[in-house]
Amino acid sequence: MNLFLINVLLAVGFMIALESFTLQTLVAGLVVGYGALWLTRPLYGDKRYFQRIPTLIGLIVFFIKALFVSNLRVLWDVVTPSHISRPGIIRLPLDARTDMEIMAVANLISLTPGTLSIDLSDDRHYLYVHVMFLDDVDVVCRELKDGLERRVLEVLR
Repeated sequence: MNLFLINVLLAVGFMIALESFTLQTLVAGLVVGYGALWLTRPLYGDKRYFQRIPTLIGLIVFFIKALFVSNLRVLWDVVTPSHISRPGIIRLPLDARTDMEIMAVANLISLTPGTLSIDLSDDRHYLYVHVMFLDDVDVVCRELKDGLERRVLEVLR
């Protein structure tokens, strides 16, 4: 049986045992269920489930930090009289190949203020991204590839 499904069933059992059907209890049940599964992980062999959750948490923390920094950067550009923005369009080479990987990378880029995914090349190897603060194309590409795309691929592969 899928370990995620077992974790969800443990969380539902946790909610029933506590007689509390709130989002907080569900999250607490998922955490307790994950802990129980982690303690018994030798029974399941080498499963990616135990590696995927920490990488997912890492992606979430990275994205929240990027979201906060880019919000401050856009806010500063809006409230100051002089503009520091240098908009431009870059061609970002993609390591993502599946529809899910490309969609996740493109949407997370678009959710970050100051960047917007515009188009995907016909061969699906390049993503065109509008960047509000384009000082150096290579630096922006490296930040997107080594930061966001790498973490998305770690979670999805």
